[in-house]
Amino acid sequence: MSTTAEHTLTAAELAAVRADFPLLERTVRGGQPLVYLDSAATSQKPECVIDAEQDFYLRRNAAVHRGAHALAEEATDAYEHARAAVAGFIGAGADELVWTKNATEAINLVAYAMSNASAGRGAPASERLRIGPGDEVVVTEAEHHANLVPWQELCARTGAALRYLTVTDDGRIDTTSLDVITERTALVALTHVSNVTGAISPVAEVVAAAHAAGALVVLDACQSVPHLPVDVRSLDVDFAAFSGHKMLGPTGIGALYGRRELLEAMPPVLTGGSMVEVVTMTSTTYAPPPARFEAGTQMVAQAVGLGAAADYLSELGMPALAAHEAELTTHLLRRVGDVPGVRILGPTDPATRIGVVSFVVDGVHPHDVGQLLDAAGIAVRVGHHCAQPLHRRLGAHSSARASVGIHTTIEEIDFFAEHLARVRQFFGRP
Repeated sequence: MSTTAEHTLTAAELAAVRADFPLLERTVRGGQPLVYLDSAATSQKPECVIDAEQDFYLRRNAAVHRGAHALAEEATDAYEHARAAVAGFIGAGADELVWTKNATEAINLVAYAMSNASAGRGAPASERLRIGPGDEVVVTEAEHHANLVPWQELCARTGAALRYLTVTDDGRIDTTSLDVITERTALVALTHVSNVTGAISPVAEVVAAAHAAGALVVLDACQSVPHLPVDVRSLDVDFAAFSGHKMLGPTGIGALYGRRELLEAMPPVLTGGSMVEVVTMTSTTYAPPPARFEAGTQMVAQAVGLGAAADYLSELGMPALAAHEAELTTHLLRRVGDVPGVRILGPTDPATRIGVVSFVVDGVHPHDVGQLLDAAGIAVRVGHHCAQPLHRRLGAHSSARASVGIHTTIEEIDFFAEHLARVRQFFGRP
């Protein structure tokens, strides 16, 4: 499927997109057509991604950056081509992109590198990454656990204090709490888009406050990179983490963007083969980034698959994708908001969010909501979505969540809303 126009998808273009996803053709639960509204948990994969992984194993499978034979050279070329494609997709240089297993590992990589720097490991340039008692790390109430727990642990290891930006009653980061960022702040970590509320964070304001205080910024871009045009240089963040499986790529692959000079200053986290220059029996010198952070045999086929996903999205055009999903978001918010007894978590203005819509059905447990929808072939997420503090702040123990993808149609949203409207009636709620 190919379109370069910066407009929402036409019906023919959307049909062509859907044809790229073989799994969408299947039925579930006794012949129900699948309505997949769980893209925020993991995306479905276009055939080109599946083919890229299969082609690697069929024709180029070898360890990368090691052998001198033809297969090893071809595998290394494919691996590094994928790195360049994914880096270019977010406006970074290929030497600024580190492969990780997922976004969680990417965020932990920064946290542990800072911990190692604080313990005196690394070159003199790592001084800027050291923190300790008297320093502070700032997060937000909107964070997924993956961008909260690593910073709690970093503070516990170093003696730094954890502070946080609050959120408003509708789940947006409250910019009036930015004064928590002070000269004591060493790092600010925030999500670009909440995986619960779909709210888009005020990144520019937070980055400006953080940099004015001399702090680094880590951006969790898991829910933005697959759905919005993202340019890490324009955002002016120091690090950004995202997952492959949420952006049409395989599981088992993610990426960390880091400013070149910061990656060069960071001490390694995992040590062993492939990330070294010279090893003696008593000491080791380390390879420059990104190899310094990629110890051991890497996820080569997954990287190749993620490169194919980035190429696919680039060919489709992120502005067209974002415009299509903005229409879906508006429709989804309206249809869910019209169902009696249903409360949406997060802002209801579609201009401030993406198509990740969590909701609570009055008097019905989210698991029961999910099961009833599943019986109709509709896949949604239920639970706290790895964001317990945010759910508590919004007055909910857990929620159900519908999230759109590039292949979602208006008709699927209508089908979902019709069945959501039957949930309270099914459970005998007035």
